[in-house]
Amino acid sequence: MPDSALRDNLQADDILNRIRDEDVRSIDLQFTDVAGIIKTVTIDADLLPAALEKGVWFDGSAVEGFARVAEADMYLIPDLATFAILPWEGHHLEIGRTGRLFCDVYTPNHQPFAGDPRGALRRVIEYAAAMGMHYVVAPELEFYLYRKLPKQGDPQPDDQASYFDASDGVSRVIRKRVSDALRRMGIVVESSHHEVGSGQHELDFSPMGALQMADAIVTARMAVRTIARQEGRFATFMPKPMTNAPGSGMHVHQWLQSLDDNTNVFQDVTNDYDMSAKAQTFLAGQLTHARAICAVLAPLVNSYRRLMAGLEAPIYVTWAQLNRGALLRVPRLADSNTLGTRIEMRCPDPSCNPYLAFAALLYAGLHGITEQLPLPPAAEEDLVEVSNRRRHLITLPTSLHEALDEFEASDLTREALGLHLFERFLEAKRLEWSEYLLIVSPWEQERYLSMY
Repeated sequence: MPDSALRDNLQADDILNRIRDEDVRSIDLQFTDVAGIIKTVTIDADLLPAALEKGVWFDGSAVEGFARVAEADMYLIPDLATFAILPWEGHHLEIGRTGRLFCDVYTPNHQPFAGDPRGALRRVIEYAAAMGMHYVVAPELEFYLYRKLPKQGDPQPDDQASYFDASDGVSRVIRKRVSDALRRMGIVVESSHHEVGSGQHELDFSPMGALQMADAIVTARMAVRTIARQEGRFATFMPKPMTNAPGSGMHVHQWLQSLDDNTNVFQDVTNDYDMSAKAQTFLAGQLTHARAICAVLAPLVNSYRRLMAGLEAPIYVTWAQLNRGALLRVPRLADSNTLGTRIEMRCPDPSCNPYLAFAALLYAGLHGITEQLPLPPAAEEDLVEVSNRRRHLITLPTSLHEALDEFEASDLTREALGLHLFERFLEAKRLEWSEYLLIVSPWEQERYLSMY
């Protein structure tokens, strides 16, 4: 028996023993659609051995961005490394506990499905591995907690606190419960804190490989929503839920590690910014393709309410070390205990599909390395003043429509996602934009109804 098969069998035996010992009676098999919405097929725990051997059938035509009716048959193949027991469900003697496995999607002829977002990220990670590198990320995930979801008007924030204020009451309980639940599932939240907006919070994740982190982000969003609901609150990862409140982002800290010795490929302390030549070309790749991949990183109509001048989110395609208005930052090295030089991308928001977002970010950076793209000078000045003075700084798209035009015109986005996902993502988002254009907003009614 090959070593990999033996390893899988031992891992499967460990999981089946744990299921028996901890009274797990059902298994959630999970994957995401093209928009990053989690989908679940629940099976009886006794059927897991068969699922591991043959996969579990589902109708792909019912999932957005997956397949047409003629190509409906799909199979979920569980990834054993992702097994966890859902902590927030508790232990009810009458129903038992629930396990979770992320799955890869396959076609009936046993081939990876080209429309699987998790598979797209796998392909780009394998491309990086062929270059001798491993992609590690650490996102900062922001969200809002509200007392309830109103039928009309703005929702009521859970508190009136602000940046780093000491939380008390329900919001503190929710954050602590979420962090504890994720830790029990093998996901480390290094820190959590209150953000600028009333009711706004942030979870900061310990660095992990990109595939594991994408699974972690999907899990964390589910944990936050579920635990908030259990505590009588409503959680949202909408990028800009209220007009007069800060938007929620998902800054992504990035590293490339050598597969040979696990050293940080980005670091070179002899450089003014502690950046190696590879780090500079990786950064140049993400700058070059920032407008093209923006639709993947900020995928909603609402995302562009956040990416506007005068707000904290970046709008200029620049990089810097100290300037927090830049799209990409290379923070100073804090101490020898960190992973070293990292590149922080600041425009993604928490509504993105993390599998597609990490695939696009990694592929853009690797393209910079392979093409040896030159890195422009850092922009440490006040970017608004510089833009007013020079009037030539490139900006991110100002709407989903503009972002989709850039996405569609890019060869890199086709290559990063693969043609199937590229077309399905574009189709879904063009439809979203068309539906948005049909809506008459309260602002238009208030502004124009009595005037004309």
